[in-house]
Amino acid sequence: MNILVIDGQGGSLGKQLIAQLRKALPEQPVTAVGTNSIATAAMLKAGADAGATGENPVLFGSAWADLILGPIGILIADSLFGEITPAMSAAVGKSHAKKILIPISKCNCMVAGIPELPLSRYIESAVSTTVNFVQAEHTKD
Repeated sequence: MNILVIDGQGGSLGKQLIAQLRKALPEQPVTAVGTNSIATAAMLKAGADAGATGENPVLFGSAWADLILGPIGILIADSLFGEITPAMSAAVGKSHAKKILIPISKCNCMVAGIPELPLSRYIESAVSTTVNFVQAEHTKD
């Protein structure tokens, strides 16, 4: 199972996701891709197995990932204050990977019917969904 976490800005969301994934799935490799080096460094510090920075790693990683986690803005061109390029959002959107996205108001995107929760609750939900997905995939083998 190839898990890819994508984040930008300071990498706070990705850092928290990876830290929680490490606790829940300690043997599962996780790759971090930051839109900038600060985000990548934060995710590597949180325990990502590998990391890369920039547009091409998002394009490459989206093509091989089985599961992509990140803020909802990774699907929206020019979101995260312009850090997500049109090519990045297209690559994530076209990827065959399951996507677990966290609604973040900084992306100027709201999902109707989703209650406003603290970021920690969204991260808990994303990790729980990831664990369930990984376990279901392992039972198929």
